[in-house]
Amino acid sequence: MSDLFAYTPDQVSRVTGLTRRQLSYWDKTGFFSPHFTGANRPCFRQMYSFEDVVGLRTVANLRHRLPLQELRRIGAWLHERYEEPWATLRFFVVGRQVVFEDPIGHRAVAGSDQVVLPVRLVEVEREVSDAAEALLVREPGQVAHITRNRFVQHNAWVLDGTRIPTSAVWDFHQAGYDRASIQKEYPRLTLADVEAAIEFERRRATTRAG
Repeated sequence: MSDLFAYTPDQVSRVTGLTRRQLSYWDKTGFFSPHFTGANRPCFRQMYSFEDVVGLRTVANLRHRLPLQELRRIGAWLHERYEEPWATLRFFVVGRQVVFEDPIGHRAVAGSDQVVLPVRLVEVEREVSDAAEALLVREPGQVAHITRNRFVQHNAWVLDGTRIPTSAVWDFHQAGYDRASIQKEYPRLTLADVEAAIEFERRRATTRAG
């Protein structure tokens, strides 16, 4: 399971190059709303799925070539025909035209039935996947640091920069795993992380017992 199942506006901004103001405006105007909305939105925050980020990266790429008004028109046309067009279709621009490749393989001009010749496409999903991986790189100050956030692992204590609860590390420790073996179970953790988690949970256990 990926460490990131949902993305905050700050993370989306870093991956797509769009500003938080743009994201908020597009959500309010209905041009592009996050996947987790209404009852599905954690604590009523904007939270985006991976497909959302792929779609927004696609729109951001097209935005450099076309005005937003044109993208709105194209988006409305595509949404009548596809469930998540910005994330599931492959796009490129020819002159002032947006061309897409649909699931059955032909390429057409968005907003019309015009079919075009094959053109090399940019793999936006791979771009987003690589950028998302970069979000997982931890800063030196996060190593061996324990924190919690109400939007991460139900507010459990975790190793900073990960979604790995200190309680999970403690469970392995209690089961007889040594530090190196625990680290093998969680390759993103350093031995310092493992040691910090064990000591943190040991202090918590002592406090509860007292």
